[in-house]
Amino acid sequence: MSHRSEPKVTYKRVMLKISGEALMGDQGYGLHPPTVQRIAEEVKSVRDLGVEICMVIGGGNIFRGLAGSAQGMERTTADYMGMLATVMNALAMQSALESIGVFTRVVSAIPMDQVCEPYIRRRAVRHLEKKRVCIFAAGTGNPYFTTDTAATLRANEMACEAIFKGTKVDGVYDKDPKKYPDAKRYDNVTYDEVLQKHLGVMDASAIALARDNDLPIIVFSLDEPGGFKGILAGQGTYTRVHG
Repeated sequence: MSHRSEPKVTYKRVMLKISGEALMGDQGYGLHPPTVQRIAEEVKSVRDLGVEICMVIGGGNIFRGLAGSAQGMERTTADYMGMLATVMNALAMQSALESIGVFTRVVSAIPMDQVCEPYIRRRAVRHLEKKRVCIFAAGTGNPYFTTDTAATLRANEMACEAIFKGTKVDGVYDKDPKKYPDAKRYDNVTYDEVLQKHLGVMDASAIALARDNDLPIIVFSLDEPGGFKGILAGQGTYTRVHG
């Protein structure tokens, strides 16, 4: 009698990077609790396969540093406000994960002891080894760096095997598939192609940091239920960015 075994998983430790906008659902702003809960379920399904997971969540659903500075706000101040927005998102995700039995730690690059832990690399690695989900908040702690760069930096520090970037589309296209029906999706693309063709996977500093440390980036759709788990098991549609 044969039984269907769990799919074989190719990664032991990964970084999941999602935008703040991914938590908005259909709203134009803020947090949509059912959407946060759905993403938490996806994370749990992967954690249950035995994969160690860390996360970085953007803050664009609450405040975007660049947009703030475009409206005349001083850039450094605007960026710090954006970093604080990511802490709110991280706490919302922690709450959703813990409500379904996943031990989670929010680790902030800007210390705020009443709210979350400060970033101490060795302690964060220990959380991952104990199968806790680590959510890295407040970006890198520095203005002028995006949460994409923060995700790449932390993924390297945590010795992740890949960054999974959850987006609204199922991979990297040569142009916006929502605007152009003839847009072509890449199965594989190199870091240099992403930079030269301005494919908009992540900003240039994040791509360069991934390239210099040979850290693959998997771009997939977060709107596809079960997509995160499927790709870890080698199924589904995605683009792999590598050397």
